[in-house]
Amino acid sequence: MNEGMISKRYAKALLLFAEDNKSEDVVYAEMKQLASIFASEPALRMAMDNPMLSVEDKMNLVKAAVGQKTSAEFTRFTELVLKNKRERFLQNIALCYIDLYCVAKQINTGKLVTAMPVDDSVKEKMKGLLQKMKPGNLEFETHVDPDIEGGFILYLDDYRLDASVKTQLARIKQQFIAENSKMS
Repeated sequence: MNEGMISKRYAKALLLFAEDNKSEDVVYAEMKQLASIFASEPALRMAMDNPMLSVEDKMNLVKAAVGQKTSAEFTRFTELVLKNKRERFLQNIALCYIDLYCVAKQINTGKLVTAMPVDDSVKEKMKGLLQKMKPGNLEFETHVDPDIEGGFILYLDDYRLDASVKTQLARIKQQFIAENSKMS
């Protein structure tokens, strides 16, 4: 069966369960934390895939990743996932839940990546620009990445506007390579 379908089904079931118990916001925060930990700690993914670890050990790892105090809905759902031996899908389930929650609550996610920290006026200007592009609630964050060398990268949900110096230099390099290959 398709990994994406399994993850989405579990995420939908969790969202419906959480909405019935009026805890979808708490579960959303826990799923964001879990997805963030999976992204930053590849060892967690390897531990979930390890057949030598018991269900109890995996549950303790997930609780530790999210924070020992988890909601009853999150705990019950994670136990179900582990009992059904679907732990390898846990990261994708978390990401699908986040997406489904944002669609249901009309939340857009925006991110500004810059080479150096920017002041609040720039952040507010970018945030205002994103809100004009797509109405609804906006979760906005900034990130500093010196590797982009200058400029910025602006994300809005699945859209990306890359105005970084690094990308522009890469384009120029590709143009030179293409021109030189024509001359040869």
